[in-house]
Amino acid sequence: MPVDLLCLGEAMVEFNQREAGGFYVQGFGGDTSNAAICAARQGASSGYLSAVGDDAFGKMLIGLWETEGVSVEHVGRKADTPTGVYFVTHGPEGHEFTYRRAGSAASLMRPADLPVEALRTVKILHLSAISQAISVTACDTAFEAVKIVSEAGGLVSYDTNLRLSLWPLERARAVIHATVGLSDILLPGLDDARLLTGLEEPREIADFYLAMGAKIVALTLGGEGALIATPERTEAIAPYRVDLVDATGAGDAFDGAFLSEYLATGDPFRAGRYANAAAALSVRGLGAVAPQPTRAEVEAFIRGD
Repeated sequence: MPVDLLCLGEAMVEFNQREAGGFYVQGFGGDTSNAAICAARQGASSGYLSAVGDDAFGKMLIGLWETEGVSVEHVGRKADTPTGVYFVTHGPEGHEFTYRRAGSAASLMRPADLPVEALRTVKILHLSAISQAISVTACDTAFEAVKIVSEAGGLVSYDTNLRLSLWPLERARAVIHATVGLSDILLPGLDDARLLTGLEEPREIADFYLAMGAKIVALTLGGEGALIATPERTEAIAPYRVDLVDATGAGDAFDGAFLSEYLATGDPFRAGRYANAAAALSVRGLGAVAPQPTRAEVEAFIRGD
């Protein structure tokens, strides 16, 4: 069944040790997967484009997406490759991540695996720099998907999510900036954007990315809200003050909520205000998936109920 929003990347099963020496709690991760789930919770028609191993972890992810209403029609099942997993521990400086994703099913995606006809019908393709960083073939796959969607008249959404454990900064900058120029909707975070651009001020960063070819820049500012910019207008969005429990996945919640609201209204500024509220709600619980709010919760929060 066709979907409006198709998210490309790698999802993984998470094992989070909440207390030193304690048990690990199982959860899920993967930035574009989190975004697809958040969009579905807002009522958007969303799907995931990836691959998982034909193993217990892959089946867990399939079950998650099916439960959340995210289409798995374009998730491949690979009998001879594993599903990626990662472990989270907590030290004096915060989260510490250990990944077991080398040779994972998603990292072995190739352009030939792409569902060309499905990509030609989506309204928005969403991907991130992590989608490209996990392997050379995954990077090639991402660029080919962008080309197919753009040539068919769809929109490309891109999160510059930077993971320097996956690739060096210079290569990351080259690939990311090449993709920025192909993107309609850009969803960078401030810390990553500062590293990638060498600029400090949010408005300078937004102008830099608009000049590279992005049509809409939705720059998230952490606890300081967001900045939404188009060539015609820029709007700073004030933060919501909430009790922070865990910021994991807040940027992904912003992405999913922004794209859902943009699909519904076509207004990037309204989408930015809505996504800002959704991201604030997402930090009030543990994990990247469980605290993501529904549309009813976001609307009630905005009303002050």
